[in-house]
Order: sequence, then structure tokens, then C-alpha cells
Amino acid sequence: MQFENKVAIVTGAGQGIGFEICKQLVQRGAIVILNDVDATLANTAANEITSASGICIAMPGDSSDVTFIRQMVQTAMKRYGSLDIVIANAGITLFGDFFTYTPDAFFRVMQVNLGGSFFLAQAAANQMKQQPSGGAILFTSSVTGHQAHKDLAAYGMSKAALEMLAKNLVIELSPHNITVNTIAPGATLTERTMDDPGYEKTWSQLTPMGRPAHTIDIANAALFLVSDMARHITGQSLIIDGGWTSISPSPF
Repeated sequence: MQFENKVAIVTGAGQGIGFEICKQLVQRGAIVILNDVDATLANTAANEITSASGICIAMPGDSSDVTFIRQMVQTAMKRYGSLDIVIANAGITLFGDFFTYTPDAFFRVMQVNLGGSFFLAQAAANQMKQQPSGGAILFTSSVTGHQAHKDLAAYGMSKAALEMLAKNLVIELSPHNITVNTIAPGATLTERTMDDPGYEKTWSQLTPMGRPAHTIDIANAALFLVSDMARHITGQSLIIDGGWTSISPSPF
């Protein structure tokens, strides 16, 4: 999969899955705008990728803010003249018991996970539809959008909603040669999950393939769905979980 001269925006990419996606895109020739709400993470990540392989610029900011979303799209157009790929990867996980879950937590999860993805797709698509080549949009869902998980009612519903959003947008985007798909990662080894000393052992036991995913496993799937190899795939969700949702053992 080659992305020579393609211009991409990836949100929530200071570390973990988003960072790996950016790194792999740049190594294959893409120019990437890397977003993270944490400015230090964003700048460090972009500098690391650029020094190793190509062009990656940091745009720190809140990916759920509509004004900032439009600035990212405008930056891509002003600097590089096109926007070919958008990966709405940013999301937050706020665990909490359903009976006491607060409105503030609920609406923040929806604002970032749904609002940010929706309005980034909207801003990107309004640009992509002016390009004969169209473009590719990808949302990051989760296995929790397919399988219930304790204390993640709000998060799980937000991720399930992203998959329906991708399916629905097929109607609007297909006439403009824009694909829209979703990846749903399962347990994945990232900086955040590795803070839990029992995470890898637990999910190695629960996952049919015998281990949780590495970030490259998720990035490979993401790159395929935004590549020219997947131009006839749209409205789909790809679960990347080593088989966990096929048998759904409980982690509790």
C-alpha cells in the first residue's frame, strides 16, 4: 500500500494506535497532519516521525471543537492543496457505574467520540467532494460497540453509533467518490493499557489468537481501508480483536 503525495489528517495520534497509523502512512509517502489534544505529545510524535521518514506536522488541539476541526482541514488545503484521507481516531474513555454516571461525563464522551468524528467527517467531505479523486474517511470504533463491557455504557454506545454513522454516510458520500468505513479494535497494547501490569496476561488468556493486538495490527487494517486497494469498500466495519468477539469470554 503506497500513499505517495496523499495528504492525511489523523486525530488522537500523539501515541498508541493513532501514532502508529501516522508513522505507517508517512513511511509510505503520505503527508500527515497529526492531531492530539496534548501539545507535548503531538509535537514529540510529529518530530519523531518526520526525523525518521518524511513529512508529519503537529496540530495540537481539541478534536471535538468545530472551529479547530475546520482549521485542520484549511491547513491541509493551504499547505498541500488537497485532503485525501481523514482518520477520526480521537476518543475518550470515561468508566463509570450506570446508576451514578454523571451528565458531564456522558456529554463529554459524546462530544469527543461522536461530535468530533461527525464534524471532522463533515468538514473533510465538503472538501473531498470538490476533488475528482474524492477521498477516504475512517472512524475508530471499538469491540465495546459490539460486546457489552462493565462500566462502559456511554463509551460503548458512542462506538456503536460511529459504525452506524459510517453506514449512513454511504448515501451522501458515494456519489462524490468518498469511502467511509470503521475499524473496531479489541484489546491492544499501548502506552495507556500497559500501565495495567495485568493487562497483557489477562487479554492473552481471553483472546483466541493468544495475545492482545499490537498497534501495528490495527494500523495495517486502517491503512488498507484508506488505500486505493479498498476503493470499492465503504460503509463497513472491520473488527480487529484476535477473535474475541466471536466467542465473547467475559473479562470479569
